[in-house]
Amino acid sequence: MARGRKTALTMHLTVDQRQTLLAWQRSTTIPAGRARRGRIILLLADGVPISYIATTVGLSRRFVYKWVRRFLAEGVAGLADKPGRGSPPVPRQPAGRRREHARTAARDRLIQKKASRDGPHTTTGYRDSAHVALVDDDADHPL
Repeated sequence: MARGRKTALTMHLTVDQRQTLLAWQRSTTIPAGRARRGRIILLLADGVPISYIATTVGLSRRFVYKWVRRFLAEGVAGLADKPGRGSPPVPRQPAGRRREHARTAARDRLIQKKASRDGPHTTTGYRDSAHVALVDDDADHPL
């Protein structure tokens, strides 16, 4: 057992809770953070001091206390990650709206393909007309 000051926090795990947390330690499919939190609870239930737990699992004492409090309040479910910050998930568009977008995108691709095939600025004609206005047919060079 570790030396040092004993913690005032004591907890007694049920058989089911202990089995669940021990299974997390052996699991290769659960997130590593959840397994680490389970290890915190197991060590504390065995009477290991908070400072030693923090050093062992690689967290600060503050976070050890955080996870212990959450476990005491919510049980094993409290050790799961809560949704974080960031933008909320974007709702999917209805099927009709997706088809409309696909048609618009297809039309845009067709226009771009035609423009690249026919040469630059054939879709608007603006550049061609401006160029014609600046060229004098009788002169040897453009104005």
